[in-house]
Amino acid sequence: MKKLTIVAALAAALAVPAQARAAVKVITSTQDLASLVTEIGGDKVAVEALARGYQDPHQVEAKPSFVIKLHGADLLVVVGRELESAWLPALVTQSRNAKIQPGNPGYLDASRTVRILDVPTGQITRAMGDVHPQGNPHYWLDPANGRRIAKAVQGKLSELSPGDAAYFAQRYADFDGRLTAAESRWKGILAPYKGTKVVTYHRSWSNFAEAFALDVVGYVEPKPGIPPSPAHQLALTEEMKRQGIRIILVEPYFDLKTPNAIARNSGARVLVLPPSVGGVKGTEDYIRLFDYSVNLLASALKTATVP
Repeated sequence: MKKLTIVAALAAALAVPAQARAAVKVITSTQDLASLVTEIGGDKVAVEALARGYQDPHQVEAKPSFVIKLHGADLLVVVGRELESAWLPALVTQSRNAKIQPGNPGYLDASRTVRILDVPTGQITRAMGDVHPQGNPHYWLDPANGRRIAKAVQGKLSELSPGDAAYFAQRYADFDGRLTAAESRWKGILAPYKGTKVVTYHRSWSNFAEAFALDVVGYVEPKPGIPPSPAHQLALTEEMKRQGIRIILVEPYFDLKTPNAIARNSGARVLVLPPSVGGVKGTEDYIRLFDYSVNLLASALKTATVP
């Protein structure tokens, strides 16, 4: 009897890691996607992001450890639209994981079902800077696109783990409800500033500006990925003074020297705003990212005064 008890105890102990292994192993390119996967997958997934929210997602160090993580993944979720083109495709190839190769069941391009802005027309050349031919890849900064990503994740997880489809559907419904309530709150907070003109460092904020009725009228970068020249700085400063623009939005990973100089000379204020989950403390998930950014921006706009 004692022997049977020991055997049963061993079987129970071994069952725990077996259940853990049964979770869908998901690797995402960014923390934004990891947050949305967690919202839908709950305890049925094990999620890890490669890029951290405080990093420029265009320029991430391709670490050998990433290859190991990708090798063991059941699902890879990417932003797409060439956001990760400088570092991720080679890692996916090196992982030798057939499941997560583009076009296979374990690969999800989150951009396929969202609203994409800033799709260039005509001939594209390197002289235009780091232009994304497939459109602006910072689309997750529109909450409506966050909902679309979550729905795509629900579909993919249900495909990979059909026995948990009802669970994923319930979690999507819960997230959708919380996001809808939050959207109403955010739009209410920013409603007094509808149409406000702002300048941003990089072209990260197109979707955010459209969602909350802001008007991005200039960029610290003269072209995507191109450092500002003294002539561009002067022209931007004069235009900001002419239009009375009081806010420059800057991502946490850019040097503040040039934006601070433009702000000082134009009478504006630099506001460091995280475009990604995990970019700063207090943005640990998708909804909290918008809570943080919307409240910080509203506070800055409220105190900004036209000279």
